[in-house]
Amino acid sequence: MSGYSYSQILVNLCKRFVYMNRREHALQAIRDAVDLLRQLAAERPDTFNPDLAESLNNLSNCLSNLGHHERALEVIQEAVNLQRKLAADRPDVFNPHLAGSLHNLSHCLSNLGHRERALEVIQEAVNLRRKLAADRPDVCNPYLAGSLNDLSVCLSDLGHRERALEVIQEAVNLRRKLAADRPDVFDSNLAESLHNLSLRLSDLGHRERALEVIQEAVNLRRQLTADRPDVFNPDLAGSLHNLSHCLSNLGHRERALEVIQEAITERTLPLSIRSRSSRPCIGGDSGGSESTTKTHSRPS
Repeated sequence: MSGYSYSQILVNLCKRFVYMNRREHALQAIRDAVDLLRQLAAERPDTFNPDLAESLNNLSNCLSNLGHHERALEVIQEAVNLQRKLAADRPDVFNPHLAGSLHNLSHCLSNLGHRERALEVIQEAVNLRRKLAADRPDVCNPYLAGSLNDLSVCLSDLGHRERALEVIQEAVNLRRKLAADRPDVFDSNLAESLHNLSLRLSDLGHRERALEVIQEAVNLRRQLTADRPDVFNPDLAGSLHNLSHCLSNLGHRERALEVIQEAITERTLPLSIRSRSSRPCIGGDSGGSESTTKTHSRPS
């Protein structure tokens, strides 16, 4: 078996481990794949740099999942540098992958508190994805919506509340259309953006509308949790938490208490039920594999 073939087996093994929430095993598999691809790219960069860049992207995700944020940032920066060179020569082929790596770079920067730089990078990802979606909306709109979701979070983090609201509304509009056609695939993404939309509405004092929107997010997440509680219980708990805030803000204190008690119950389910605290974030697609988009939560 060639070194390249073995590297691809390791990449796929990593994906399976991520899906099963075996994070340490996933990290080891993708590290081994990157080591092999580095050797291959040293001899034939034109052939193997694209695979190396994608595997570095996945390695950064695995490092982030285990809390190794500084190292994750170093690795995703290396991936972005490679993708920029590739996209300079063949933008039609590599711009989608560059956009995915920029999306992840923004995550890594945010995790380490580099908010201004994170905003710059996610804006670049959005700009690229708008161009890509203009040509291929059916393929690229899901990735554009994800980057818009994160752009809104970055804007909010820096106090740009009106703009953050505009951007998250655009993300919700896109995700509604996607979920209407394929609810099994996109309902979870829609719920995430509805959750964030409610927060942005609350930030600007639109309390009644914020309550309507977070209730819709909770309803969606209840449905998702019914089918896959191990994956979606943490998300449901987060939205229940924010629903309780919205109810309290409007004076519905008894109902707010009921909801926050339910949120605590969801958070404290046995480990056997909530074994996966986040959805898989590694995969091959035309947008490049990327970390899950961001959901804001209120401070406890």
